[in-house]
Amino acid sequence: MPRVTGFCTCLQCHKQDGLHRSCWVSLPCEAHPKIQSPMKKRRNSRLMQNGESMGPQTQGPKSTAEEEEEEVQPTLPSAPPAPQSPPPPPPCLRPRLVFHTQLAHGSPTGRIHGFTNVKELYAKIAEVFNISPSEILFCTLNSHKVDMQKLLGGQIGLEDFIFAHVRGETKEVEVTKTEDALGLTITDNGAGYAFIKRIKEGSTIDLLKTVCVGDHIEAINDQSIVGCRHYEVARMLKEQTRGVAFTLRLVEPKKAFDMIGQRTRAPKSSEGKMVSGKETLRLRSKGTATVQEVPNEFEEQATKKVDDLLESYMGIRDLELAATIVEAGKDKKNPDDFAEALDSVLGDFAFPDVFLFDVWGAIGDVKNGRV
Repeated sequence: MPRVTGFCTCLQCHKQDGLHRSCWVSLPCEAHPKIQSPMKKRRNSRLMQNGESMGPQTQGPKSTAEEEEEEVQPTLPSAPPAPQSPPPPPPCLRPRLVFHTQLAHGSPTGRIHGFTNVKELYAKIAEVFNISPSEILFCTLNSHKVDMQKLLGGQIGLEDFIFAHVRGETKEVEVTKTEDALGLTITDNGAGYAFIKRIKEGSTIDLLKTVCVGDHIEAINDQSIVGCRHYEVARMLKEQTRGVAFTLRLVEPKKAFDMIGQRTRAPKSSEGKMVSGKETLRLRSKGTATVQEVPNEFEEQATKKVDDLLESYMGIRDLELAATIVEAGKDKKNPDDFAEALDSVLGDFAFPDVFLFDVWGAIGDVKNGRV
């Protein structure tokens, strides 16, 4: 009788003790002495692999007849392997942006790349010229002079040449406020240094003649202000008591021989001019730098208007800050939405409501052609 390897269909097997109710054979019966449970086969196989002896029911050499009776399971053809998908194409990367740079007082030309904000830019310049990043006061574009029209702000044209102005002489000046305003416009370099961007003609500071555009304000009454933002420094100066003398410690940019004796005052009519070129690298204090199209006419005019309002209300000039304000308000429908958007990105400034309404009006005037 051929050996059965599947279900037992024998009626007699159902009367044997130890049979599983699903009719799988677990013990040999008289009718089929060679049938063995598949579960027991696997158990015996594991015992043999582990080196354990088998019981008399399952141990012993097979006879030749038994080997011939074994049913050979047919081998099903395996499915052909699925064709491998080709690797994805490499991402289309922009070419690396490389900028040329020099120290403003004179140096060989260096090449820098891989920066995303002003602090990283200063670190790259310092690495090229083997100086400390803290030596750099500010940078100008396409001019080695202390020219506030060329001041590096939040944008760099892809073909702009960067000049780094480093620390020069330190001087202390005693100032007595004779008016509510000193006549100073303050900005900062984005890396902790506030400096003078404009001096109002005929003002208290203008009469001193020793304070110059480009001077870094290092301390007020021996209190260091390194690390303070421009609006914080402007507020400190505004809070000085009228008629009471105070001391400014200033650091002027290092000058080349052909610049000694100059006192630069940026003309008001052209200050704040945007960089030229088809694309610019936009530097952000938070987040990565991005390559953008040059601001359109609306953005350029609105940014200039907002920068003027920053000077009027806060005594500072900051094109990057002004551009951020315009970006927050250009697509808003009402002043409340504008104020909410501005608070989400520039909440630290705590702008007064009257300033926000004037800025909203200025943006609307430019948008509607009322300028």
